[in-house]
Amino acid sequence: MASRLAPQKPQPRILLVEDNPTDVLLTRRAFSSLGVDVDLLVASDGEIAMDMLTRSGDYGEDELPDLVLLDINMPRKDGKQVLKEIKASDSLRHLPVMMLTTSDSRRDIAESYQLFANAYAVKPSNPKAFQDMVRSIESFWFETVMLERRI
Repeated sequence: MASRLAPQKPQPRILLVEDNPTDVLLTRRAFSSLGVDVDLLVASDGEIAMDMLTRSGDYGEDELPDLVLLDINMPRKDGKQVLKEIKASDSLRHLPVMMLTTSDSRRDIAESYQLFANAYAVKPSNPKAFQDMVRSIESFWFETVMLERRI
């Protein structure tokens, strides 16, 4: 009797919207150290993120990400405005958006959830704690949750 192999799940595709190069590097290293092969796209501000998500300009052929990791405090267009635009768009609102920020402000947390963020996490300052958080993100979003593109 021939065995059936489970279909191969696509490589996780993450859009990291982050203007701090150190945090981008920490995130890349954390995924790499976990041995997780992800397609990590980076937008350094909210306007670039929305161009990528709406496939404007140079991003016309790109696939949508499986997950958006979104900082709040950014130049040109902040994370809450990006979140508002994502969740207002018929073609983007299905995307899970996790706020990943240094802000532990109750106001920022409440506003993010009112704008339909799927999760909110404060970036740990300790590199080991940051790596543990990335491990949790990977485990939850790519091993536990059923995402549309991954089924």
